Amino acid sequence: MSKVGIILVSHSKQLAQGIADLIAEVAKDIDLTYVGGTPEGKIGTSFDQVQEIVDSNPCHTLLAFFDLGSARMNLEMVADFSDKDIRIQQVPVVEGAYIASALLQAGADLDTILAQLNELTINK
Repeated sequence: MSKVGIILVSHSKQLAQGIADLIAEVAKDIDLTYVGGTPEGKIGTSFDQVQEIVDSNPCHTLLAFFDLGSARMNLEMVADFSDKDIRIQQVPVVEGAYIASALLQAGADLDTILAQLNELTINK
């Protein structure tokens, strides 16, 4: 298993599950934890749920992917309180998480993965 894990935060339970299902097709051996929606099953994100997926991922270095602004905000707040090295990626969530996962599965190192993700960066 890789020393780098993937975390995914979405406003939608179905979107998060769909991306996780897609990744599972190409990267069965990586550590992926994800959350979608609120604890009540609604659209949104929750600091506590993001904290939970960070804590439950066994890796110290985590590449974090998100769909919308408040998901990023919750990731940033969790990162501020975590001892883990959380690298929040500002890339398209599906493409970014998929590419990073596939590269981890193939044994790529973190620098190689970050270089690939850098090409996808959303500047806004």
